[in-house]
Amino acid sequence: MSEDGEKDKERADRPSRPDTAAARRARRASADRKDTPAGVGAGRSTESTKRPSPKGKTSEKVAKPEGKGAPTPKRNRRDAKKGSLFTRIGRFIREVWGELRKVIWPTRKQMVTYTTVVLLFLVFMVALVAGLDFVFLEGVDVVFGD
Repeated sequence: MSEDGEKDKERADRPSRPDTAAARRARRASADRKDTPAGVGAGRSTESTKRPSPKGKTSEKVAKPEGKGAPTPKRNRRDAKKGSLFTRIGRFIREVWGELRKVIWPTRKQMVTYTTVVLLFLVFMVALVAGLDFVFLEGVDVVFGD
């Protein structure tokens, strides 16, 4: 058997790893549990499971979290430079132009196809509403007589 055949067989024997956010969190949690001894918080450190003391009740300084778990810092709106009206308009136009460059524009063929689908759907809906209108009009004539 060739090396490629053996690799394919090994891959087939291994279960595939699900690629969802929940699956990744579960893998990380199980990896954390493997690193710690049994009965010690099941993957969490004992410090994170302790309740924080109310402010002013402890002499310990609590360090603010940094990095990904840290809250987003507040912005001081007074310090932000607004700039003149023309500067803001120019920045707005540059940002709009930048966003328009990111748009994936349809080709002519796609545009014709999309337009045809929309027009056919519109004709169908107009016919459906007209048909229901006629049916209800006849039903009202039958019930109330003319």
